[in-house]
Parts: sequence; structure tokens; C-alpha cells
Amino acid sequence: MAISGRTRLYAVLGDPVAQAQAPTLFNPLLDRLAVDAVLVPVHAPADRLDDVVRGLKATANLDGLLVTVPHKLAMCAHADELSATAALLGSTNALRREPDGGWRADNFDGAGFIGGLAAQGHQVSGRVVALSGAGGAGLAVAAALLAAGAARIDVTEPDTRRLRALLTRLAPRWPGQVASASGPPAPDTAIAVNATPLGLRTEDPLPFDPALLPPTALVADIIMHPAETRLLRTAASLGLPTHPGIHMLAHQLPLYQTFFRLTD
Repeated sequence: MAISGRTRLYAVLGDPVAQAQAPTLFNPLLDRLAVDAVLVPVHAPADRLDDVVRGLKATANLDGLLVTVPHKLAMCAHADELSATAALLGSTNALRREPDGGWRADNFDGAGFIGGLAAQGHQVSGRVVALSGAGGAGLAVAAALLAAGAARIDVTEPDTRRLRALLTRLAPRWPGQVASASGPPAPDTAIAVNATPLGLRTEDPLPFDPALLPPTALVADIIMHPAETRLLRTAASLGLPTHPGIHMLAHQLPLYQTFFRLTD
């Protein structure tokens, strides 16, 4: 990849951003498509996010933004137009500059998560899911699971504001299929998902105890770095099947290609 004065820019925003795996997959995609562009990581501290985004949007050769933790909810305020998915979730993980200079936001986390599960042979339809985390990623994953036919989602989230927001957005569309949870996972839990940041650091506690799950439950983590989180190692040691986070990002690449109008 040769960078010149004509190279177009994309940025992935996070706080922290060192764990972001988007550059390792998105840049080879650009190279394969012979697109003269590069995706760079931008550490945008939460208390300076507005300043960072205003500066980036003023950069004339910036064509798009990817968004990671913890900015997916806040970045909707920086969009001029929301897709139906982003509007439902109040969350975005991708924004593109339109020809008129406006910014359109969408969210592909949920579609990428479902695509990753399907590619690994994991069925969602009719299954009960235990979900930890009701932030931007948790919202996206929950909505996609319900749209894919999940029978019920039991959500654990210590932040009552976030939990209430998730239920307010999703329960009217899927009545009786999404609820807050407390205590151990239900005996019919088939999939348990970590959609929290717990696991990014080696000292983080487990988001939930996989030993409390039924013996055949799939344990999925949306964290991409480290590739094998403490949660996945613990689940595997108990004989539970596991599903790492990189699949969610890998199955978003074709969606990014279409969204950013990148051509073969």
C-alpha cells in the first residue's frame, strides 16, 4: 500500500483504540480493490469526542468513519441522516460522507455478528440467548438476534439507564421476547454473549460465569483483541463451545464495501 498526496482517508474512533482490529482487515480490503485509501486508528477520548469529530469532518479528504467502544451511541449526534437500523438502535458504527457533504450513519455490528454465527454453523432461530451488555454493541446484537428469530433474549446490564433504553427500543417491536435478567442463566439458554468491554484487559473480571450455563451452550464474545479472551478460555476449559469476536468484524467487510461505495 503506497500512500501519496492523493490517498483518501478513513478513521476508526475509539477510547481506547489500540485493540481495534478494523485496520488489519479493512486496509487489505482497500488494497485488494485497488482503492487509493487508508484506514487509520484515532484515539478519541470520550470527553474530547466532539472536538475530534469536528476536526475530522473538516478534513476534506476524509471519506468515512468507523466507530468502536465507547462511542457508538454518541456518534449518532454527528450524523445528518440515520439508516433504519441506526435509527432503531440509536447507535452507529459506520458513517460516510455523502456527495453533498452530509454524513450518513449505519450500524453493521448486528448483521456481522449473525453472519459470523451462521458461517460457523450456529443456529439462532428458536434459541434462547443470554446477553451481557446493553451499550451500542449490545443493542445491535440484540436486535439482530431477534430479527434472526431468537426465541428470547435475557439481558444483563448493571447500568439501569442503558438497560431501560434497550428495552424501550426493542420490546415494542418484539413483545415478550426481550427482558432484563438477574440471577443465573435460564436452564434453556443456548447462546451466551458478552457484549461488554470486559476482557479487553487481562485484569478484567468475567462478564458472566460460564460454569452456570447449560453444558451445550455456545459462549460468544464480541471482543476481538485479545483473540481468545479470559471468558472464552474459561468456557473452553469447561468443555463449552466458543465463538470469538473476529467473526463479527470479518462478516462486516462486504457490508462496509457496499456502504462506502468501494468497487472491485
